[in-house]
Amino acid sequence: MSAEMMPLLTKALGETIYMVIVSMAISTAIGVPLGVLLHVTGKGEILDAPMVNRTVGAVVNAVRSIPFIILMVAIIPLTRLIVGSAIGTTAAMVPLVIASVPFIGRQVETSLREVPHGLIEAALAMGATPIQIITRVLLPESMPGIVSQLTTVIIALVGESAMAGAIGGGGLGDLAIRYGYQRFRPDIMIATVVILIVLVQLVQFAGNSLAARLNKR
Repeated sequence: MSAEMMPLLTKALGETIYMVIVSMAISTAIGVPLGVLLHVTGKGEILDAPMVNRTVGAVVNAVRSIPFIILMVAIIPLTRLIVGSAIGTTAAMVPLVIASVPFIGRQVETSLREVPHGLIEAALAMGATPIQIITRVLLPESMPGIVSQLTTVIIALVGESAMAGAIGGGGLGDLAIRYGYQRFRPDIMIATVVILIVLVQLVQFAGNSLAARLNKR
């Protein structure tokens, strides 16, 4: 691989990291409360509201059923409305967030279900409010599981950010398509794949380490 390609690889890696970090931050800020809502409004839970649960669940399932590559194209008008453009790293974050929020919501819901009901019943017996149960029982007890689930989402975002290169989203995917595929540069393609593999390994290691430190059981 020629030396002039190193700045391009560095720039593409920076764009990918930027897309993943910002998209993950926004998705987590929306997806975690969504997951809590899905859990606490379930049948027999502390805010038993079946109608709300079914409605929110249906919307979440509908968004999750759309393949990411189709979602990117389908919401181009919305992307233009929000960021003023349909191409570039910032534009790519709109479909990344929309795709990740329902995924995080379901993952958080699954983690919250693993909290023993005995802890919730004990908190209720002591007069805890629903907000106190959520913030002092549900979330702290399920945090190792939530961290592990969020690690999976970050890795999925790395892959989806690469797919965003197909519509000019920038990052490593865009570099692999424009140089590795269209210009017949297998060295660029291989370098991109290696960087993505290393990035995923680092994310998984960091996520596993943090989850292990948070696990007090």
